[in-house]
Amino acid sequence: MSAPLLAVEGLRVAFPAARGRGGARDEVEVVRGVSFRVERGEMVGLVGESGSGKSVTALALTRLVPPPGWIAGGRVVFDGRDLSALSERELRRVRGAGIAMVFQEPATALNPVFTIGFQVAEAVRAHRRISRAAARREAERLLELVAIPEPRRRLGDYPHQLSGGQRQRAMIAMALASGPRLLVADEPTTALDVTVQAQILELLARLRSELGLAVLLITHDLAVVAETCERVLVMYAGEIVERAGVADLFARPAHPYTRALLTAVPRLGRRVPRGELPVIPGRVPDPADLPSGCPFHPRCPEVMDVCPRHPPALYPVPGGEGPREARCFLHGEPDRGSRALHGLATGAHGRCRLEETA
Repeated sequence: MSAPLLAVEGLRVAFPAARGRGGARDEVEVVRGVSFRVERGEMVGLVGESGSGKSVTALALTRLVPPPGWIAGGRVVFDGRDLSALSERELRRVRGAGIAMVFQEPATALNPVFTIGFQVAEAVRAHRRISRAAARREAERLLELVAIPEPRRRLGDYPHQLSGGQRQRAMIAMALASGPRLLVADEPTTALDVTVQAQILELLARLRSELGLAVLLITHDLAVVAETCERVLVMYAGEIVERAGVADLFARPAHPYTRALLTAVPRLGRRVPRGELPVIPGRVPDPADLPSGCPFHPRCPEVMDVCPRHPPALYPVPGGEGPREARCFLHGEPDRGSRALHGLATGAHGRCRLEETA
């Protein structure tokens, strides 16, 4: 089996907390032991609520965590190279040329006082030794590649003259300027209407096919993942709580948090009381004040006695089309029989779980 394009192993990212006793400065980990892989040419979804640590994980891949945060541990291996061991100068060659990022707010990522053509051309020249004229021709080609109409004319436009979807396409063109092998797209469709969202997702799928790109798609929208990805990572409170193939995850979600996320997605034909939508009670906990044991247990409808006492590991989940894991005691210790009986006592969710595991 060939090595993955990207292997993240035990990644931890910390930020300073309030000063403790004697003026000591404590740290708070917002990403806690995250591990995952992205194969060459694969599209992987990373999903979770706001505050779960998705964007910080993405920034940490190329050591772009904003100060005062820092990478507290773990390794990021890209194409066989341990990025944590590279100097800043060596890492700059990986950024863009190996791993490129597309952010969720192109209006703020693009400089309003420079034309689109100038910004895309400068992205080209940052990684290639070519003339300004050649870079401008390449910028036109890239705008055409991302399906911006009349690319030659758009070279002279400023960001405010483009629609939201066109600005996002321009950002993707800048990301592609250096020929990356991995594109990290952080909520690339959040600020766009549904029609434009579909166009951007179709563009990413086409670029992946034509260019052989691998894509790490960060989103809170499970429908986006269902349409575009082969595998999905579910993140909660700075940890991966479930990873599975997309078909398996949507057919049989293994973690209570994943089930809650899927239940909260509005669906045509689903009857709900007037004025109500399914929601997950509570909110993602503050990283500085995590609950004991499993961080999800205060919100979990399937909570057991063990959940507040011990943090669960990632346990293998049997069945399905491929490997899958869930960070939940429903799939590991304590003893399966005791777990099922306890689930039965907790109500409807427990009864459902008992029937599934019987």
